[in-house]
Amino acid sequence: MNQPLANRRRTSSRMGAAGLILCTLFLLACEHGKTPPPPSGPETGSLPNTLTPAEVGQGWILLWDGETTFGWQPLGGAEWQIGNGVLSAASGDSGWLATNAQFADYVLKLEYRTGADGNSGVFLRSLKEGEPHQTGYELQICDSHASYTTGSLVNHVKATPVATDPERWQNYEITVQGDRFLVRLNGEQILDARTEAHRTGHIGLQYNQDKKIEFRNIKLKPLGLEPLFDGESLKGWRKVDRPNRPMPHEWSVREGLIHVEKGAGQLETEKTFKDFVFQLDIRTNAPDADTHPNSGVFFRGDAGGFWTGYESQIRNQFEEGDRTRPVDFGTGGLYFYHPARRVIPSDGEFFTKTIAAKGRHIAVWVNGYPVTDFEEGRPEGRNARKEARLAGGTFSLQAHDPTTNLDFRNLRAVELPER
Repeated sequence: MNQPLANRRRTSSRMGAAGLILCTLFLLACEHGKTPPPPSGPETGSLPNTLTPAEVGQGWILLWDGETTFGWQPLGGAEWQIGNGVLSAASGDSGWLATNAQFADYVLKLEYRTGADGNSGVFLRSLKEGEPHQTGYELQICDSHASYTTGSLVNHVKATPVATDPERWQNYEITVQGDRFLVRLNGEQILDARTEAHRTGHIGLQYNQDKKIEFRNIKLKPLGLEPLFDGESLKGWRKVDRPNRPMPHEWSVREGLIHVEKGAGQLETEKTFKDFVFQLDIRTNAPDADTHPNSGVFFRGDAGGFWTGYESQIRNQFEEGDRTRPVDFGTGGLYFYHPARRVIPSDGEFFTKTIAAKGRHIAVWVNGYPVTDFEEGRPEGRNARKEARLAGGTFSLQAHDPTTNLDFRNLRAVELPER
């Protein structure tokens, strides 16, 4: 059950030696262009907090990377710690950890572990300002609560009572779609209810003072994404030339792929999006190991405008064999503003990019791994190069230069609703 969150402040976390080992294993796996094995946890000895190739292909993203609080903000006085692939809080005042990104409809999976007197929760569609169980929903973690037991939406709907084993990992699967909430605990459905008080917001993890709580394997699959490419034609898209100095850029459909060669130019959507989740698969076709095609995905652009809006970079190049040192912001980086913290993909292989934009916040995942987390601080305006572009606009695929050679597939997006 939620407690008031007084004296809000940011807190910091530190990664223990075991967490560093997990991180190193993950990075080594990615170094060879492979996705690490599926998460299952310390009991079986496999690497937690990762995605399988199948999950990446289905559009899953890691909300928590297993090693840092990148993409999250601590609120209140809870002291969050990371070690052995586990995110925990067992000291400090009550508080919560909120995603910086916002989502509307999704499937959320996570594992939690608490003590016999456990009392925590998962916040859904909440705001950072105000009490999260009031601005959104609190999914209960407390078997012994008098009214709203584990799996309930506190003060909204009650779940079927359950009795979990303390000190053992429990598995939540939460489907949030429109006004429907479907909750499974350890594979058993304990809630199927409808409530429509809140439509979008942050996801949060709660710590109640003196009540142990641990989390891991926090992953999300956005729902409601609609295809932007029919796999057969460029219907719904239009070609935009470079003004004053047009150059050839050749767009075609080949075997269900959007293929582009040469440039400079772009292919933009006829439809516009303001706040959204956008997913697509990309392959950069390099003629040799020393050439790294340069491209980008633009969003909130001006219809017919050339390379306008924000650009999520496509460039799989990094310095001196170190994927944490991207060249030219790196794949998934927000050009001009936020370099990718790691170059995940390699040329010649398809990778999945997820872009989530809500108001002033922009986040990017590559193969489900979080690489960019950016908050706009500039005054609002139309030109994203100079101002915070919050208005809606087109998506564009970039043809960067005469060496451009890329393929795109599975382009899909959903507009996020207003609060």
